[in-house]
Amino acid sequence: MERAVSATVQPRRRRFWPTLVALALLVAAAALYAAWPRQPDLTAFEPAAMARLEASMWRAYYEKRYVALLRDLYAVSRDQYNFSPLESLRIAFAAASAAKAFQPSTTRAEAAKALPPLITYFSILTRGSTARFDVAEAARTELAWWQARREGAKPEQYGLTIAQVAALVYGVDNDAMAQAGVVRAQAMAYRDEKGDTIGEADWSMIADQLRAAYALLKQALSVRTA
Repeated sequence: MERAVSATVQPRRRRFWPTLVALALLVAAAALYAAWPRQPDLTAFEPAAMARLEASMWRAYYEKRYVALLRDLYAVSRDQYNFSPLESLRIAFAAASAAKAFQPSTTRAEAAKALPPLITYFSILTRGSTARFDVAEAARTELAWWQARREGAKPEQYGLTIAQVAALVYGVDNDAMAQAGVVRAQAMAYRDEKGDTIGEADWSMIADQLRAAYALLKQALSVRTA
């Protein structure tokens, strides 16, 4: 009887091993795909897609839907900049962490908690830029316009700081770059003006403004006049 049971179990085990090996190979292939280095390019974005994703990110941020924010940040890095899935996830997590740290802050000291994840964010972004920029400076400048906007600065003012961040990241500084920053800031100011009364038509208008901003950024990068 024992021999019969043993003879039945052994073939089952032999049939199980190919399945286990196949699963292991599948997991290894997925991990390799996620981590395999890509050639990211921060200039490869499509303005309309960036505008749609950014408007969605803003909405998720103000509605405190951080999973949705993470998803859209991932899509920007993966689909628009061509980072690997793993790097895209790291970028998305760093950016979402910075936003989540900044949102409840009420003082500059509290807002500074967003700086470490911003440094992580920009340090990963360097792989997609031909400019060798100062990561810490980019993070500080990014946080500076977040704070300036919160403190009531005009969009024409903090928009130029937005442009400074882009100039650092891309190594390009021209009039179109400055205009792109200001138009993006104007879209933010429109959202701030609407506040809790914002509706679908407003989000559509914001996406249109952002499309114009990213079209200007593309123009700035095509000129590449320092």
